[in-house]
Amino acid sequence: QVQLVESGGGLVQAGGSLRLSCAASGRTVSNYAMGWFRQVPGKEREFVAAINLSGGSTSYAGSVKGRFTMSRDNAKNTIYLQMTSLKPEDTGVYYCAQGPLYYMEFGLYRHLEVWGQGTLVTVSS
Repeated sequence: QVQLVESGGGLVQAGGSLRLSCAASGRTVSNYAMGWFRQVPGKEREFVAAINLSGGSTSYAGSVKGRFTMSRDNAKNTIYLQMTSLKPEDTGVYYCAQGPLYYMEFGLYRHLEVWGQGTLVTVSS
């Protein structure tokens, strides 16, 4: 049974940086596209970033492009989200997901079946 575990969230001031990690067990991440989503109370879960199977291609939401970088370390079965120049609007619970790249890039999160438990990121102004 696959399990995704996020870590690295926390409280940071605007302009600061954080790196989130998502460690997978039970399933090799290199065999699947992986993605990051975030959610705030009362709003839909939104796409943040995704990476394809080989790690050679990444995609980002417009709101984070140029500030966030997603990567994968297949040897460690882990993906990362490096977040820089953080803004208060980046606050939310960040989830990693595994599944078809199409669903991630088009924000079709309800079609994704494999999720981590989430890690909270709070950016203060």
